[in-house]
Amino acid sequence: MSTDKHSSWSYAEALPQEDEVLARARERGYELGVTPVGTGTAALLTVLAAHSSARTAVEIGAGVGVSGVSLLRGFSAQTVFTSIDIDVDHLSAARQAYAEAGIPASRTRTIAGRARDVLPRLTSGAYDFVLIDADQASVVDYVEHAIRLLRGGGMLVLHDALDADRVPLPAVRQPSTVAARQAGRLLREHDDVVSALVPTGPGLFLAVKR
Repeated sequence: MSTDKHSSWSYAEALPQEDEVLARARERGYELGVTPVGTGTAALLTVLAAHSSARTAVEIGAGVGVSGVSLLRGFSAQTVFTSIDIDVDHLSAARQAYAEAGIPASRTRTIAGRARDVLPRLTSGAYDFVLIDADQASVVDYVEHAIRLLRGGGMLVLHDALDADRVPLPAVRQPSTVAARQAGRLLREHDDVVSALVPTGPGLFLAVKR
């Protein structure tokens, strides 16, 4: 990244002003060893959610609730949001963030378990929005499930699509990088979606189901 591009990226990432709810959630993330989505990504998630008119949404990887709060602030008051995470401490932190944000408990549900076990039990074509922010090793499976879960017109967001900026480097063959490349290729070549890679944060792949 050139100096000018790096400056522009840093400016864009620092521009959003977050409130105490997200600040406290980020502090809990630090205590739990979790890195939440960045400020630029969180702001973009809110915008995407506000534009989606989603009735149902699912998040694969709860983090500590930063992404969930950001999405819920964009969704309508009728949107039901499901968050899946294998770590009960992460889910507890996410629920705390939702409560501090004033989001009614009736709008959220958290599922503790391995996403690879939970996702097959979710109904095909029943969701309008899917966010994937989970282990890179399984990201291709998550993308395949996300496409299955979405209704026509629904949106998929894949976080860390650039795998810490390693995806563009051909010599890097780490398993996580290979998986991220495969997930990106799947989204680019899948007949049922249109997609674009956005260099926000660690990279977001956005896709809409036809």
